Amino acid sequence: MSDGAPTLEVRNLQTHFLTKAGTVKAVDDVSFTVRQGRVMGLVGESGSGKTVTGFSILGLVDEPGRIVGGEIRYRGENIAGASEERMRQLRGNRIAMIFQDPMMTLNPVLRIDTQMVEAIRAHQDISRDEAWRRSRDALGRVGIPSPEERLRSYPHQFSGGMRQRVAIAIALLNRPDLIVADEPTTALDVTIQGQILYEVQKLCEETGTALIWITHDLSVVAGLADEICVMYAGRVVEHGTVDAVLDRPAHPYTRGLIGSVPSRNRRGQPLAQIPGMTPSLLNLRPGCPFKARCPDADAACDVAPELTQPVAGRDVRCHHPATGRAPAEATA
Repeated sequence: MSDGAPTLEVRNLQTHFLTKAGTVKAVDDVSFTVRQGRVMGLVGESGSGKTVTGFSILGLVDEPGRIVGGEIRYRGENIAGASEERMRQLRGNRIAMIFQDPMMTLNPVLRIDTQMVEAIRAHQDISRDEAWRRSRDALGRVGIPSPEERLRSYPHQFSGGMRQRVAIAIALLNRPDLIVADEPTTALDVTIQGQILYEVQKLCEETGTALIWITHDLSVVAGLADEICVMYAGRVVEHGTVDAVLDRPAHPYTRGLIGSVPSRNRRGQPLAQIPGMTPSLLNLRPGCPFKARCPDADAACDVAPELTQPVAGRDVRCHHPATGRAPAEATA
């Protein structure tokens, strides 16, 4: 993998939803960098802001949501607030997204070959026959049997897992510079999931594609990502290399996520869990948003923490970061 110039730089991104009840700060001052050929894992509970971050990158946030601050730099170009024409040039070509629901990608009334061939020819000047061959090969790579026959099928003739594989194949068609994948393997069985993860890893290594993998599954991130951003209540609370964060988590929320993985519990013991619920982003209380669920909270947490580097190469948003404890020690 390359450590060259950044493919994507997100700087102080703020995406808010301006509702009648108030302003929902779904993404609040998020920053990270994804370099060529690298994989960034974006993890957190539902409602943490990770999917809205992905949608913001591709300019897919609908009203009443809008990007109200920050920059999204694709190869140095700030595309936050770019024109719809410019985003159409980038989407599906240089920047692709794999949605959690494949029907957000697939048109139910068009055959698969029509959709895939058009996805290629919309951005590349090649013959229909060549585009058809690329489409066939792409279906084969994601584990769809008899790809020539299945190209002539409609989306309703596929199972949910097969539709997701088609959606993933479409995202890979033009070998984009950046892929944003929003939990794309959730509906797939573990064998096919492993095959898809292998394909995207190979794509990143061979073509330099940068990948943002949005998930709540830490086991997937552990085997796939190079770096990890842990999000909570619209903010990044911990960022570092995947080995460092998972082996030595510094934020209590990260420690709670790791401790909640079933494989970490002793046989016969109750499943570890983080107490309480994620806070409403509509009316966040002052101070650290994790304060009510945190075992280390004290009076200092009445003030919202800033990102610091308690250890080299690790960004942590916490007044009491753990700097040397393994997960077993940290969650005991």
